[in-house]
Amino acid sequence: MNFETILVEQQNSTAIVTINRPKKLNALNKATILELHKAFANLEADKSVKAIILTGSGDKAFVAGADISEFANFSEEEGARLARKGQDELFNLVENLGTPVIAAVNGFALGGGLELSMACHFRVASDNAKMGLPEVSLGVIPGYGGTQRLPQLVGKGRAMELIMTAGMISADKALDYGLVNYVVTQEELLPLCHKLIGKITNNSSVAISAAIKAVNAGFTKDGYDVEIEAFGACFGTEDFKEGTTAFLEKRKANFPGA
Repeated sequence: MNFETILVEQQNSTAIVTINRPKKLNALNKATILELHKAFANLEADKSVKAIILTGSGDKAFVAGADISEFANFSEEEGARLARKGQDELFNLVENLGTPVIAAVNGFALGGGLELSMACHFRVASDNAKMGLPEVSLGVIPGYGGTQRLPQLVGKGRAMELIMTAGMISADKALDYGLVNYVVTQEELLPLCHKLIGKITNNSSVAISAAIKAVNAGFTKDGYDVEIEAFGACFGTEDFKEGTTAFLEKRKANFPGA
């Protein structure tokens, strides 16, 4: 299958999915989310594929966020639909895939990009990677599982700080927090992922799929529904209008607090 915003190649039993929008720092838009959905669904159905690496093109960004221009004028209902559709089509799909997915975070992983990496089964980062959830600086909250998966990975206090400050952390800090499993140079990133996959694929693919399902069962899904509703509600606020307008106009936001 040919795609416009992603690349898919197979090396032996490993598939490499590359988000290929380098001029946009691989930002997620509707088309990319749909193509990623199709790619992951196809790879899950292909029994010759035993593991998947997800990465971004170039050496600057894994995914630098979502395409703000696509939803800056959405209503509350449209915002909630955006979050639910994205979670159903991509983020929850990746998290619950029976085939192991490693995120090779090769640069900026911000907003929806960090959320996408967190939906993968674990993460390896290059030493130039920067990670964060800047959504509150736009008057909205993370809407693709960020309020749920980040606390699961780094703990409630650190997640609260990262979300409320809208700040970025370095790859080394992400390693210290447990957000990523390894930090290596750009040149070592994919080779290490392949090495880890070699260890994984020595084991039973049936057992690995069952283990993924069992681990994921330990986390309630109710929080995702709360996140979707709260995300949608943000679209009805003056702060969201100001935050997104300021972003698109490349100026500092002056939030009215309403």
